[in-house]
Amino acid sequence: MTYQCLLQMVLLLCFSTTALSRSYSLLRFQQSQSLKECQKLLGQLPSTSQHCLEARMDFQMPEEMKQEQQFQKEDAILVMYEMLQHIFGILTRDFSSTGWSETIIEDLLEELYGQMNRLQPIQKEIMQKQNFTTGDTIVPHLGKYYFNLMQYLESKEYDRCAWTVVQVQILMNFSFLMRLTGYVRD
Repeated sequence: MTYQCLLQMVLLLCFSTTALSRSYSLLRFQQSQSLKECQKLLGQLPSTSQHCLEARMDFQMPEEMKQEQQFQKEDAILVMYEMLQHIFGILTRDFSSTGWSETIIEDLLEELYGQMNRLQPIQKEIMQKQNFTTGDTIVPHLGKYYFNLMQYLESKEYDRCAWTVVQVQILMNFSFLMRLTGYVRD
């Protein structure tokens, strides 16, 4: 009797581990596909001339985003979730001076929202367990970086050149998010 109960517990544990690994594999695939779509959509938005990029400034992008660094799965999820929230917030600002298609922006926001929804349950679980190491150091740096992006847009009164600079920054963010997605594995 005890042997049969133990066998059932072992099988349940194996099944749940397999299900979890499949869910992380699925999550990684979904995030990767969605990020590619976000890059494509952002690339479809017209940008202004090269002279706008000369107006950019140092937004104090966290070093972790610039350099190749190893992330634990939990840290990658926390950072991805934080970045997606900030990008979503930026893209809901006044972009009327850009000539950007509202439909493309809506599609982009929909993709971002879907990514956040997929990450949120895992992010909450990680936060409850406090099972992270690097994520707690990079998140404050991300907050400052995105605050600087927002301040830049506001100081330039959301003009077309400012949005072009921010568009380039967000494209770089998507590249970093793609790298982070690679850490969401078992």
